[in-house]
Amino acid sequence: MTTPDLRHTPSAEEFIEAQQSPDFLELKQKRRGFTFPVCIVSLLWFLAYVLLALFAPGFYGTSLGGNFNVGFLMGLLQFVTTFAITYAYVKYADRVLEPLTEEVRDRLEHTGKYAESADAQPA
Repeated sequence: MTTPDLRHTPSAEEFIEAQQSPDFLELKQKRRGFTFPVCIVSLLWFLAYVLLALFAPGFYGTSLGGNFNVGFLMGLLQFVTTFAITYAYVKYADRVLEPLTEEVRDRLEHTGKYAESADAQPA
């Protein structure tokens, strides 16, 4: 036997209203404020990696000891920066985006702190 779903299913009008709410607009602004700059910087970093490989092969071939060279180091740093960006985004999302998302979702579905106030309103 399954438990009935007590969440409210929002109407199209409620979704439009939610999209115009200050909480949702703040959520969009904070997400974009993090993702756009990080995306631009990471793309520029990758572009620099590729362009240096194309136009400065001598620089890439500079030995840093044994068979370890600048090109190999920069290739490894691509992976390191990818993992660092992912880690930073997850931490940022947990700290900043998730509380805002939960607020918007709870208001739409009449759950969380909005569950009691929704029950008090006539249907």
